[in-house]
Amino acid sequence: MELPVNSPYAPPKYVMLSGNNDNQGNLRPPPYRRNIPRYHSKKSRGSCLFKCICCCYCCLFLLTALFLGLTFLLYNMYRPKVPSYNVDSFGVHAFELRSDMSLFTEFAVVVKAENPNSYMGFLYGKDSQVNVSYSDSQLCSGKIPSFYQPKKNTTMINIVLKGTSPFGSGLQQALLENRHTGKIPLLVRVKAPINVVLGRFPLRGFDVYVNCSLVIDNLSPNKKVKILSTKYDYDIDFNWFGKP
Repeated sequence: MELPVNSPYAPPKYVMLSGNNDNQGNLRPPPYRRNIPRYHSKKSRGSCLFKCICCCYCCLFLLTALFLGLTFLLYNMYRPKVPSYNVDSFGVHAFELRSDMSLFTEFAVVVKAENPNSYMGFLYGKDSQVNVSYSDSQLCSGKIPSFYQPKKNTTMINIVLKGTSPFGSGLQQALLENRHTGKIPLLVRVKAPINVVLGRFPLRGFDVYVNCSLVIDNLSPNKKVKILSTKYDYDIDFNWFGKP
């Protein structure tokens, strides 16, 4: 049996909620919504890493190109040249055979150093080495004095070498034979630490190695020694990471 629409017992079509509704306390709020964390895909992270690596390589390439360009510009501007060295004279101050069969020698060597550069000088350091040997036996040693050589300059370097070495029978026999022929071969080895000075600014340095094979006519003290022949070998070791 259907109730008429206008019947007081028929349910209303709409329900109005008001702030004073007693049933409001029975309404449950919607369930709590948690924020679901978002995870970046592996593809996105790999793309960022790839961009970072590309950026680093581009910066490295630009710095290398800038350094090479600056080096090329300075080289063409200043045209650097390596200094040359020659043994100008050789003197014997002492050549004594002592009672303990040791040989004491004292030599005076003058080295001619030429700086052909027009824009740079050379600063010679303290840690130099000069050795004189005969028949694979070192006779004496010394050092090059520390000094500054300006541009377009020729300097005569006076080096005093002293030393005591064992004088065995083999060395005596070889020396007697060479004295008889008037041709005594000696080997002079030089290591010179040098810093390039551009204007007033010292730059990174390098080590110059010089091996001079020379033949002299005698080893008599206080007698003029004649240099019969010389032969030079040069080598350079750049100290890029050393102290300026």
